[in-house]
Amino acid sequence: MAEKRLGIHTVKLKNPPSILSTATIVGPKEGQGPLKDYFDIVLEDDTFAEKSWEKAESKMLREAVRLAMNKINLAPDQVDYLFAGDLLNQIISSSFAARELGIPFFGLYGACSTLTESLSLASMMIDGGFADITIAATSSHFSSAERQYRFPLEHGNQRPPTSQWTVTGAGAVVLGARGGGPYVTYITTGRVVDFGITDANNMGAAMAPAAADTILRHFKDTGFTAADYDLIMTGDLAKVGFQIAADIIKQNGYDITSKYTDAGIEIFDLTTQDVHAGGSGCGCSATVFGGYLYNQMMQGNLNRIMIVSTGALLSPTSTQQGESIPGIAHAVTIERSVTI
Repeated sequence: MAEKRLGIHTVKLKNPPSILSTATIVGPKEGQGPLKDYFDIVLEDDTFAEKSWEKAESKMLREAVRLAMNKINLAPDQVDYLFAGDLLNQIISSSFAARELGIPFFGLYGACSTLTESLSLASMMIDGGFADITIAATSSHFSSAERQYRFPLEHGNQRPPTSQWTVTGAGAVVLGARGGGPYVTYITTGRVVDFGITDANNMGAAMAPAAADTILRHFKDTGFTAADYDLIMTGDLAKVGFQIAADIIKQNGYDITSKYTDAGIEIFDLTTQDVHAGGSGCGCSATVFGGYLYNQMMQGNLNRIMIVSTGALLSPTSTQQGESIPGIAHAVTIERSVTI
């Protein structure tokens, strides 16, 4: 077995990269939520002074990357690789942002799992000695996602209670071979899991089995349990998928409820903000981690956390053809300090 592998699905990074900085940009609705004070920039208008929502999303991603670099006086030519992705066809938000940034670019598509997918690959690149500095970034936008995956906003269609609100937001994380932490220490790569859900307005139920599968495999590979973590956060299952994932994990012998939350529940006030089941989108876990959780780790309130971003691997074409919705989830362990 490869020396850094634990079990079948997990790697332990022997040269764990340090998170050097993060940056987050969110839309007006997210800026009215309970985490509003932890975001770097809250937009007054979700067009971000652009002519389309797609251009606004790409600008958010680009400016989040620039802000994360500026926080540590980092120039683009000092970054070895940018790993980024989004929800739009041909990941245009990311590729158009990369066009302006001029950083060597790996474009990723993992739907809403892209935060931990990009963090996984960016961390492995440093741990393997192939890079000194990398950036993981992702974005989503409510209006661009609605236009692509559901109905034009002008249609005014009603949303069922299981539906979620795509977060308008972008997050970027700068990783370095040297730094004072927090550190990325373990990575568990998810499998595609499909329980046969076909309702595109019930994404939480479609993604929950994949989240549970990855968390269970992480525990099996590492020997950890929920007791080894201060917090376990899934990416955007919202209140429907959150409960399903917790139930599946408990049925398999692990009770994570005391340590478990979901970014789709945290980013909005589900009582006062009309988001139905909660938040979703690539920007959901990216902004909650890059804004709130990173702050809590730097303050010493959290020492070891696991982020499990979750993605629904559907397309408009697959939905129209009646295909079920495959799910994916990748887990990343982040620790405030490590002994090397």
